Amino acid sequence: MTNAARPHVDWADPHWRDTALDWIGERLGRHGRRVVGPVEPRVRPWSLVWRVPTDAGDVWFKANNPGTRYEVALLAALTRLAPGRVLDPVAVDADRGWSLLPDGGRTLRDALGGDRTLLTHWERVLPEYADLQRAVAPDAGELLALGVPDHRPEALPELFGALLGDEESLLLGAEDGLTAEAYGRLCAHRSAFAEDCRRLAGSGVAPTVQHDDLHDGNVFVAGDGYRFFDWGDASVAHPFGTLLVTLNSVAHAFGLPDGDPALVRLRDAYLEPWSAGHDRATLREAARLAVRVTRVSRALSWRRALRTSDPTRARYASAVPGWLQELFVPDPV
Repeated sequence: MTNAARPHVDWADPHWRDTALDWIGERLGRHGRRVVGPVEPRVRPWSLVWRVPTDAGDVWFKANNPGTRYEVALLAALTRLAPGRVLDPVAVDADRGWSLLPDGGRTLRDALGGDRTLLTHWERVLPEYADLQRAVAPDAGELLALGVPDHRPEALPELFGALLGDEESLLLGAEDGLTAEAYGRLCAHRSAFAEDCRRLAGSGVAPTVQHDDLHDGNVFVAGDGYRFFDWGDASVAHPFGTLLVTLNSVAHAFGLPDGDPALVRLRDAYLEPWSAGHDRATLREAARLAVRVTRVSRALSWRRALRTSDPTRARYASAVPGWLQELFVPDPV
């Protein structure tokens, strides 16, 4: 898809802004609330977020670009399928990719504050997230029907091949893209990647929602547990792929090397909810495979997010080839 052909929503357009503000005001009015001040924006190529002050506390408006618009329908489904584990929206408009959410309070990042002794938080977060995934798994087909991307192991080899054919997204030959040597290595890796996917598909763990960007900034800490938010990168996939971003982000935040015992404990805490039906060696091998193949999922999610003509997309474009080259780096555990 060329730049000219990419869809783009002009969030700076006054008519679009007025329409969105009217929608927010009308939806809040249904709950007896009203806006009491100007919105505070944060804009990225894939979404616009407004902090909206109201007479009963802040709410958050999010508008997704066409490549991530499915997030709104997914959020509404998760509210029903995993109640208490996501924020209950004030309002959603799936057709326009708009959602209005209550303030979630303190994030896990705020709670940790860089204190490594508080990593026990993650040991509680991950089993709760695993329980969400297990609750949603029987309805994975519904999520696919809502437009959530299909990144199941059976689908990834074909998606990988198609991505290798997208030279523009790979920035082939560009300074921050793939070199000819790296591209050739990835092409030669296709059969090994397909074999990893085949083995992962045979692990006996059902596909479900996979957040694909689960780090401490995307988890709220509540008195009765945790709330998971920002599902714009999510897909229907092998659940264990979650560990790629989570373990990498924990390692980066706390300066932990690959294989650090703390990362191993977090992996095992996440896997524990599946241990009743699978032996632990099988689960650990599935986790290893899932972390590896999910690097392609990350590249695909970035390509979706950047499916826009927004000129600021260029500063993020190297993420697509960057994640593909991660296929050849060591696994975190």
